[in-house]
Amino acid sequence: MSMIPPPFDPELAAALEALKDMLPQQLTMDDIAAMRQGPGIEMLAQLDLTMGGFFEVEDRLVPGPEGEPEISLLICRPAAPATPGPLPVIYHVHGGGMVVGNNRVGVDAPLAWARELGAVVVSVEYRLAPEHPHPAPVEDVYAGLLWTAEHADELGGDPERIVIAGASAGGGLTAALALLTRDRKGPRPIGQVLLCPMLDDRNDTPSAHQMAGRGVWDRTANETGWTALLGELRGWPDVSEYAAPARAKDLSGLPPAFLDVGSAETFRDEVVSYASRLWQAGGVAELHVWPGGFHGFDGFAPQAAVSRDCREAHVRWLRRLLGE
Repeated sequence: MSMIPPPFDPELAAALEALKDMLPQQLTMDDIAAMRQGPGIEMLAQLDLTMGGFFEVEDRLVPGPEGEPEISLLICRPAAPATPGPLPVIYHVHGGGMVVGNNRVGVDAPLAWARELGAVVVSVEYRLAPEHPHPAPVEDVYAGLLWTAEHADELGGDPERIVIAGASAGGGLTAALALLTRDRKGPRPIGQVLLCPMLDDRNDTPSAHQMAGRGVWDRTANETGWTALLGELRGWPDVSEYAAPARAKDLSGLPPAFLDVGSAETFRDEVVSYASRLWQAGGVAELHVWPGGFHGFDGFAPQAAVSRDCREAHVRWLRRLLGE
């Protein structure tokens, strides 16, 4: 097996070079505290969540899992909906390797979709590892979905048209949420959007080895994230599918999925494998492997041609899913 990595897209390679001193590549457990205090989190406070007044924005505390703390939901509703009646709901799960972030991280993408489609966005905040290992994060995400489905009417949303979505760790938690709500017979999302999702704690695919020390979120960083979530269980046979969805033996009965990933990132092969297994289980899935893409490239370099194609593909899929 060749360990020669695929090349980065030229525009993305230039962006990566400019960003290299700001982005963690080989994150270790010792780096987590500093990363949580980094400039990226401060910048989130400056994000215009109203998108120029399009959305009304509210932070709300809602019940968490039984016996656990409340969780925070960021709720963004169109101030003047273009269509009457209940609106689709995009339930967003943020990224951050399971160890950093809040419900503002990455929410600009679902807000852009919602502005195009006339939808409500609910972004959930969950407890972070390693202070809160599995199952705390996914149980918080599930509790937030329960509340959202039960209170969709008061948000102007349609409980029958909820799409769950997330990127990176948020994509992995979104896939886990789809499994959990299927097995608990909870709310039934009509679709799952899994953007460069973190699915497999074994961290041993060809792409994980190929991209070691390269790009964003390399094999060392991935080991750190999974170890924070699972401790000594990481990589062993008894890891729960609700922690690492790639461990699931049964992928049938899940909502239609949109998956994407870059060809030049750690998660490439686990995402391609997950999409194939969804098809093998009789499911509906659309997979995009963006040539030369590093992890999260469209967020870091939105002006690049491949990033624009990527983001347009998200909206096209959602438009088809929602019948618009």
